[in-house]
Parts: sequence; C-alpha cells; structure tokens
Amino acid sequence: SPVTAIAEMTIAALLTVVIQVSETNGSCKLQKDFDIPVLEKNGDILIGGLFPLHFIAPEPSLLYISQPHYSKCNGFDYRAFRWVQTMIFAIEEINKNGTLLPGVSLGYKIADSCDNVHDGLRGALTLVNGNDEAVLSPKCNKSFPVSAIIGLASSSPTRAVAHTIGPFGVPLISYFATCACLTNKREFPTFLRTVPSDLFQVRGLVQLVTHFKWTWVGAVATDDDYGQYGLQSFAEQLKEHGGCLSFYKTIPKTYSAEKIRQIVETIKSSTAKVIIVFTTEGKFSELLKEVIRQNVTGRQWVASEAWVTATLLSTTEFQETLGGTIGFAFRSAQIPGLRDFLWRIRPSPSPESVFVNMFWEKLFDCKLNFPGVKTNYLAPNSHICTGSEDFRATNNIYSDVSQLRVSYNVYKAVYGIAHALHELLECKHKGEALGNRACKAVFPFEHRQLLNYLKKVDFINQFGERVNFDENGEPVPLYDIINWQKDDSGNIRFVKVGSFDASTPKGTQLNINEKDIMWYDGQEQVPRSVCSKSCPPGTRKAIRVGEPLCCFDCLPCAEGEISYESDSTECTKCPPDHWSDKDRTMCEPRAIEFLSFQDTLGIILVILTFVGVSVTLATVVIFYNCRSTPLVRANNSELSFLLLIALALCFLCSLLFIGKPSVWSCMARQAAFAISFVLCISCILVKTIVVLVAFRATLPGSNAIKRFGPLQQRAIIFLCTVVQAVLCALWLIVAPPFPFKNTSYQGGKIILECKDGSTLAFYLVLGYIGLLSCVCFVLAFLGRKLPGTFNEAKFITFSMFIFFAVWISFIPAYQSSPGKYTVAVEIFAILSSSFGLLICIFAPKCYIILLRPEKNTKKSITCSKIKK
Repeated sequence: SPVTAIAEMTIAALLTVVIQVSETNGSCKLQKDFDIPVLEKNGDILIGGLFPLHFIAPEPSLLYISQPHYSKCNGFDYRAFRWVQTMIFAIEEINKNGTLLPGVSLGYKIADSCDNVHDGLRGALTLVNGNDEAVLSPKCNKSFPVSAIIGLASSSPTRAVAHTIGPFGVPLISYFATCACLTNKREFPTFLRTVPSDLFQVRGLVQLVTHFKWTWVGAVATDDDYGQYGLQSFAEQLKEHGGCLSFYKTIPKTYSAEKIRQIVETIKSSTAKVIIVFTTEGKFSELLKEVIRQNVTGRQWVASEAWVTATLLSTTEFQETLGGTIGFAFRSAQIPGLRDFLWRIRPSPSPESVFVNMFWEKLFDCKLNFPGVKTNYLAPNSHICTGSEDFRATNNIYSDVSQLRVSYNVYKAVYGIAHALHELLECKHKGEALGNRACKAVFPFEHRQLLNYLKKVDFINQFGERVNFDENGEPVPLYDIINWQKDDSGNIRFVKVGSFDASTPKGTQLNINEKDIMWYDGQEQVPRSVCSKSCPPGTRKAIRVGEPLCCFDCLPCAEGEISYESDSTECTKCPPDHWSDKDRTMCEPRAIEFLSFQDTLGIILVILTFVGVSVTLATVVIFYNCRSTPLVRANNSELSFLLLIALALCFLCSLLFIGKPSVWSCMARQAAFAISFVLCISCILVKTIVVLVAFRATLPGSNAIKRFGPLQQRAIIFLCTVVQAVLCALWLIVAPPFPFKNTSYQGGKIILECKDGSTLAFYLVLGYIGLLSCVCFVLAFLGRKLPGTFNEAKFITFSMFIFFAVWISFIPAYQSSPGKYTVAVEIFAILSSSFGLLICIFAPKCYIILLRPEKNTKKSITCSKIKK
C-alpha cells in the first residue's frame, strides 16, 4: 500500500542520515555518506526549497542489512527548474522591497527531490540539519538552518517529509501536492499549501464529466498517494452522480514494460471514450509512448492539474494523441520581471550554479568543461559547451512564462512566508507592548512561532488575489479549465475555456464555454462515452445482471405507464381515468365504452328486441281473435295470454341493458330481468301442470281438474313471482347493483358496466330461475308422451332444453367477452331464450290456427282423442 511504501522509504532515507553524538564534547554532527547537490545563498533568515529537478529516480535496494545505495537521478525537468528560479526571483524581489521585512535579508537553500520519497526525505533532512556541519548543542533540533520549507511537488514525497519534520514544528508549504490526505492536521500539523486539495479538483472533474453526460469513463493513476486517493475519491463521487468506471489502471512506480502494455491494451479494448488521468507528466509520458506504439486513437483525455499544462507532453511526439485534452489547472498570473530574470542565468564553476549547469548541459546536449568542477550528468562522449551559447533561441518550457501556474504557487508561498515573518518580527497578533526593537531582539525565533503566524497570513498580493489559509492550511479552491488546441503553426496551445470555483454555491461552481472547446481529432461535437445508449422517453432502464449501473437495456413502459424523460429508471402510472399513448410518453383520457343505442351492435339488438315484442304481440292478437276456437280454449287461453305478456316483458327488459349505465338502469335491469323470467317460467310451469292434470282428468273417477282450477293456477304463478320479487327487493335494499368504471379489463378504455353489488343475491336470483326451470323441465319431460291434443309437454320440454342450452353457453361467453360485448352477450341470451320459448310453445299453435284451420275444430280434437 502507499502508506507502507512511504514508511519503508522513510526508514531507508533515515538510515543514510545518521546523527552521531560525540561522547567527549556532547556535540552532534551530520554523517554525510552521500552527495546531494544543494543550491544555497546566505541571509538573516533561510527558506528551504524542494523541487523535482529530475523526474526519473532508480529505486534503492532496501535489504535493511546495509546502507541503501543511491544512483543519480535522470530526466531533467525544465519546468521544475523554472520553479526554482521563481523562488529565487521572489526572494530577491522581497529583499529589494523596503516595506516588507525591512532590514532583514532572506536567503535560500534548495535541494532536488527527484520526485520520489527517498530523495525527497534526503533533501529535507539536508535542509533542516545542515550539510556536514558541526553543531555545538547536544540537541540537534535546536539549530535548524531553514525557517520553513517550500515543497514538494508530489503527494507521496510530501507526506513522507511532512511526517518527518512535523514533530519539530518546521512549516512545510507545498506548491503542487494536492492529495486530500494531507488535509489531516493531526497527522500533518505543520503542512500548508498554496494549491487546492484534490478534494476540490475531483469535485470539479465529476461536475465536468456530468456536464458532458459522460457516464462511462476509464481512469489511469500513478501508484502513489496522489493517484490512489484521487482515483478513489473520483470513483465514489462519480457513482453518486450516476456514472461508472469502465476500468481503472495503476501506473507502477518502477517502470515495467509489461504492465504499461497491459494498461494500454485495456484502454484499447474498452468502450469508454473518455479517460481520466491522475498522474505526473513523467509517469504519463511512459504510458503515452506505448499508446502511440499501439496506435490507440479516438480517446478523449481528461487531465488532472499535475500534467494539464506540462510542455513535456505537448511536444510533437504526443500532439496527435493528446490534441483536444481538457482538464483542470491552477490559476495563472503574469509575474513582471520574471522572464528577464530567467534569461540572465549563465553556467559557471561556482556552487551557486550547480542547477544552472545541469540545465545547460541538458538543454544543449553537451558537457561543461570548467576546471575543478565535476559534471557527469551526460555521457562522456558529449561535445563540450562553453557556457556562452544563446539559450533564448531554443524552444523550451523554462523560459515560457505564458502559463505561470505552479510557478505562481511557488511565488505565493515565498510571499506568504515573508508576510508571516514580517508580522512575527513586528510582534503582531500577540498584543505585546514591546516595541519593534525589543521584539527583534528575540531573533532567532522558534519554528512553531513562524507556523502560528503562517496560519494567520491574510493579504492581497500585487495581482489582486487574496492569499490566506483556512483552518486546514488550504487556499481558496480556484481552477482554470484548460483545453489543448493546435495553433496555426501546429503547436499545442493551452486555451482557457472555463473556470471552477469551489467556494461558490453548488450549481454555480462550474463555468464552461463549450463553443470554445476543440475535442480529440479536431472534432467540434462533444464526444459520447456511455456504456449503453440513452433510453428515450417511453422506455425505462433495466440494469444488466452482473454489470455496472451504467450498462443497461431500454425496455418499453408497460401499458398504462409512461416516461416523459430520457434515462428514466421507472415508468409512471397514468391516473385511473387516463391511459398511455402508443409511444408511452404521455397519458391520454381513456375512451369510455358501453353498449349504446347508436352502436351498430346496439341497433341490431334493439331491432331484434322489437321483432321479438312484435312477434309476441302478433301472437297475442292471433290468440285473442281465435280465443273461441277449440285449440285456444283447449290450451288454457288465460295462461297463454299471461305467458305471452311475460315473454313481451322478457324481450323489453333487454332494452334496459343498452345505454350508459346509471344507478337507476343498473337496479332496474337486473330486477326486470329476474322477475319477468320468473313470471314466464311460472306460467310455463303451470301450463305443464295443467297438461298433466288434464290427462288425469280423462281417467274414470278423477276429479283433479276441479282441484287445480284457475284460482290455484293464478295462486301458483303469483307465489312463484312474489318469491323472486322479494329476493330482488332485498337485493336492491341491502346491496343494489351500481354503475362501475372498469379500468383494469381493457387498457385504453373505461368500460362502463354495472356491478352486481351483492354476489350472493345475484346467484340467489339466478338460482331461483334455474330451480323453476328445472322443475318445469322435469314435469314436461314426464308428460311428453301424453295424447297430442292436450299435450304441450313435448313443446315445453324442447323449449326448456333450448333455454338451458342458451344460458349454460352464456356463462363462459359472458366471462370471456371484452368490454361492451359482455352486455351484448347477456342481451343475446335473453333474446335467444325468449325467442326459444315463444317459437317452441306458440309456433305450432299459430301454424294450425293460420295455415291448418281445418284442424282447429272440435271434431278434430275429438277424433284425435278417440284414436288415442
């Protein structure tokens, strides 16, 4: 883990710097078994500096059985050298200032951290303990040569140094270490920085990714605190905003061609088109070379502040790959006089030129040949340079002052220390009554005193920016959003396309001008990077099992549900009286459906009803006109007329089922249907009994006809009908049928129908009709072979058979019919059973009356009787 690695590096570095205490005089001395170049200049107060002048450092052998052996660092960084010169420039500028630290001169002591833990610790220990100096105090920590340290660039070395010098109270102000882990004041009590924490940068990166709707991104980070903490925080916040990581890969600390190749293969195979990179420019350059070798194109790179303005990566070698890069950068400033100061450097054999000599040899690929000066930074066969070469004509990042961001952070750190020293020496914030002279008499001061004043620093610099630190030693989190664009000459320019201010309320922090951005491959359209395409309105996202949340399928909303936004996770149900349209994007009022008199089916049923009524009335007229004929008189004309009236009522009750259901129609239709059919069946039952009684009356000694006269017949019909009327009355009183809007049966329609109210009452009414029908059928079946003159039993039997067939088939048809056809089926059953009864019972009689009148005579009836 990064923490374990830092601990190991710290122990290794401490093994190389051993403090030996002499037993004779109690003095202590720094044991020097290594050669580390230090640039220093004396002054009343010294400020230390740690800068990554080299970015390639071999890993030492940590066997813990011998002192680690260190090799020299490689890969000179021109930009870091500019940072060093900026610190020197700021110190000299302050020394010339007559109002800031008057009468006090600042000096400096600067070492190379090589951008790694062990060299950073060696440099820090050199700054705070001196370089091979004898110290008369028995406690070495009483004579630190520097009052504060400005450094370091990377987070892992910064953590190691902050851990080491923190217990001694030495202030450490970083200009580039952004890891959020350094915010912990209990762990790093003396750490401050002029650069915002990664906590704010990650927040900005997530808002940037969310702004462009990139939900499927890859991530690459270095295997250190900066990369791992940044990547972890980014992944967590991205998930909260609905995004996912397609992959995340770590660049190893020690270069490994195999691991680099695996990372690039992952990038190449991933469907993510946007890649977030938390790494330093040196580490990233190793990865980019493999990206170019494998010809990986069509990727949008999003840069962290560590490399977004790195000229090392904006060279011709990487232009095609990194063109269109967008990322966060620190606020920049134009520092007057810095360019001229940078141009004044010249190599020399003096110790003050140790870093200048390195820069010169690297820039001109040569070797300086100064007497008595050992320079082994290049191969022995390099050509000799004199130091008079004109480096202004070269194109390098060192003299480029157009993007002073990290340099500006160094500049602010120097001025922050100067202001704190000024207030300390002027005894401000303490309320002492002593004058300046008395206060300065306590010089030299303790480091913790300076630390307390540093925490309270608050001033407006010459650029109008407020410089201060919050309770965690953090500055105001301000960023510029930078886009890599090619100019007319084909070189990369760092163009500001927006800003991010984390100190403002959410929703106003990110400001970006999309029209000014040039994306990868020169595209002007915002690239898309999603695992699954956006779900259009009318669909919902269905997460794929075992895959990240950003990978999903788009399923259409179910009927009756809608989604009016893209990427909806759920569909919204429509109100009960509305239904979804065909696209499932809006709810429309449902179509109201019922069997109306205007429908074709309703008109047909009405016509059939009136046909049935008309035929029934015609039969009544025929029977009435022929009431004195033997056939009508022999078939009990009174019961026949009553049966015909009942049948007419059965036909007419079907009209109550047509039209819009209402409270009255729902109650009337069921009662009319039940009573009229019971009246009809009761008449048929009595006619069947009359047939049976009439047959028994022809037998000698039978008086059955007298016992079952007209009065008894009327009584049976009345009682049977009254029972049904009572059942219907109780039904209508207790739980009557009522109109109901059925929205569940057919999706896009509201079916207006009548609910039964009481299911028990409904079945009782039907059951009673069925009971009378069964009794009538059994009696008619028993009398089917009686003499034909008096026998209606066989016609009644056949009519009851049709009646049962109709109503038995009605049940499944009623249950399966949709919408208004449910009512139509019930009407058809009523009409069919009524026509069946009318035709089976009265058609043979009408046939004889109208077409065979010769048989409608008493003689024919008598003859028929004799034959039987």
